[in-house]
Amino acid sequence: MRVRCVKNLIETQSINTIQQSKMNPVSKHTRRRLLNGLWVTLSGLALAEIAWVVGTFLKPLKSNGSSEQPVKVIDVGPADLFLPRTVTAFPQGRFYLACLEDGGFLALSRRCTHLGCTVPWDPEKGQFACPCHASVFDIRGDVIRSPAPRALDRFAVAIENNRVKVNVGKPIRRSTFDNKQVVYRVHP
Repeated sequence: MRVRCVKNLIETQSINTIQQSKMNPVSKHTRRRLLNGLWVTLSGLALAEIAWVVGTFLKPLKSNGSSEQPVKVIDVGPADLFLPRTVTAFPQGRFYLACLEDGGFLALSRRCTHLGCTVPWDPEKGQFACPCHASVFDIRGDVIRSPAPRALDRFAVAIENNRVKVNVGKPIRRSTFDNKQVVYRVHP
């Protein structure tokens, strides 16, 4: 009799367990399906974000309809302020103003024509030396030592009312130095 009671108790418990598992909607299969769906959704979002970044990078910039760069002129000061054979850096305009031996002015870009590194002026050696790949340029921006393929780009310079003004709107690409690129003061 005792064995029968124990047997009935076990059967009752197993029936209750089966009924509870049927009533419990969260089983291993639905949990697995939920996690798989979450994994697919997050992977899709990650791929969409990567596609957006690549698309933004490859998309050309919008043009405002004109092919000209905006004119941005920087007044660097009176012409008398600059001594011959000196170079003055203007970080806000990303250029150097060179006052040559004969008193002429030349505005040079700070970007190396090899890979675009910033070239500092070395006053002791009297030259620009690129720290990235050892290109060297003279005070006029001409290449002394390669791998730079051409002279430093220049910016247009004007002297109005004895004040030096540099148009940094668009750099002027050049292969070598030419005396026509130098701007001189007009003495009355």
